[in-house]
Parts: sequence; structure tokens; C-alpha cells
Amino acid sequence: MTVWPEGYGRRVLEEVDSTLSEAARIAPDLAGPEWIMARRQSAARGRRGRAWIAPEGNLSATLVMRPEGGLASAALRSFVAALALHDAVADVLGHGEGLALKWPNDVLLNGGKLAGILLESSGAAGGITHLAIGIGVNLAEAPGPEAVEPHAVRPVSLAGECGVRISPEAFLNLLAMHFDRHERQFCALGFEPVRLAWLARAARLGEVITARLPKSEITGRFQTVDFAGNLVLETAQGPVTIPAAEIYF
Repeated sequence: MTVWPEGYGRRVLEEVDSTLSEAARIAPDLAGPEWIMARRQSAARGRRGRAWIAPEGNLSATLVMRPEGGLASAALRSFVAALALHDAVADVLGHGEGLALKWPNDVLLNGGKLAGILLESSGAAGGITHLAIGIGVNLAEAPGPEAVEPHAVRPVSLAGECGVRISPEAFLNLLAMHFDRHERQFCALGFEPVRLAWLARAARLGEVITARLPKSEITGRFQTVDFAGNLVLETAQGPVTIPAAEIYF
């Protein structure tokens, strides 16, 4: 039985421009964290300003919250959200086979991209005024290949890969429950248990991958994720620490 986590608001909208934009609008008036879900988005966005294709029946949601600590700590919530997504999908399937987490913020199913996470924040000197964790999950339908960059991971859907269907509302209930559990652990014990749990589910750990930066590419063996959430690649020149990049297999 799924129990909605105590202290979290829940807002379901028929249509909105973007749940991330809605999060920014409502954040100043919130008393606590709140999940926003929309059945339709007219201007959804992904990483680096790209459009996010979200057919009806897929999950489009954002959690808006005011975490304690600074920007570096807030950014680690992408790992918390990834673990929550992994566990929610595993609940739906009844197992975790075929699931993996791709640094920095994707969930893979059978090697294809099932879900993505995008963090946006607003801050002032001394802390974060709000953090928005945008989450898109291809529950019913995946974008076509024309929507994907060359060499990027192919998009997949839960229904298409496994023949399993679940409503966005029901999936949100699972996701919120698992996020609350991992968030409580993060707040109580810090990043290390989250980091180790993420690495246990990591895609291509120990294998050669390519990190594409704005002006260069770095290829190396995926060694680990460090205590700040950075990717660490072992290259011919030694270990390289990467705070942000697009990853290609």
C-alpha cells in the first residue's frame, strides 16, 4: 500500500506551460515541499534548454522544496531523485532487472532512457530560496528517434519495453514515497549512503565512456562518483574529475 509522505503537498494540474515554471511561481508562498504534476505541458524543457517531449500518459512532475544548506548540497538531490525513480520503477515491475542509473541524471531501462531529471534553483547569499526537481518519465510512450541527438541513448517507455501500464498519478504516489525515504536518509546521514546506493545501480561503472564538455571530450574508464557528486574518469593521463558533462557510451 502506498502512503503519501507526511508534510508534502500534492498539486495535479490539467495543463501548464511547465511544471518547473509553475514551481518557480508558487515557491515564495509555500509552507513546505510540494509535488506538482501536469497531465499536459505546453513548454516542457530538458537539460541545456532543450525541449522535453511529454505525451499525455507520461509523468511530468516537479518537486519544489527549500532544502537547508547551499547550492552544492542542493545539487546532490539529483542522486536522491534518481534513487527514488529507480525504486518506484522497480516497484511497478516487481523487480529491478534492466534498470540502471546514468550519470548525472537519467534512469535507463534495458539500456534506453526511461526518465530524466532536471534541477533548477534560486538562491541568495547564504543559501537556497528554492530548489525545483523536474522529473519526466516515459510511462506510456517514448519520443521518436528524430527527437534524439546523434549517439545519444535511445528513448524507451515502460509500456513499450515491458508491457506494463500505470497512470501518472499512481506512479507519482510511488515516487513521492521513495523520495521521502531517501531524502530522510540524506538529511540524517549525509551523501555517502546515497552515493554508495547510486553506484550500486550505476550504468557502465568500470567501463570506458565519453564525457562531452562544451569545448572538448574526455574518454576514460568510469571509476566512481566522488563525495561532491562529480564523475571521476581514469584516463591515460590519470584521474579526471568532471562536475558536469553529457555522457556517451
